[in-house]
Amino acid sequence: MASSVFQPHPFHWVPADGQRHASADPHPPGASIYPDGTEVTTLCGQELAAEASDTAWLWGTCPVCDVAARRRAGMPPMAGAR
Repeated sequence: MASSVFQPHPFHWVPADGQRHASADPHPPGASIYPDGTEVTTLCGQELAAEASDTAWLWGTCPVCDVAARRRAGMPPMAGAR
């Protein structure tokens, strides 16, 4: 039987390029995050290198990724979002 990995949403958050982005790319085998430098395609359509520092997780969220991630999760847009 194949093992499955729990994934509550069809995307993962990833700090990259000064913001927290979302990506549908799978994590590398055995990893729970994208390791530093991992190239990912974000939900806003960019190809970016992940930044895995503790500080990077505190960056602001890419607004385009936020809208796309909420749509994929079946959630309404944030109040005030365009």
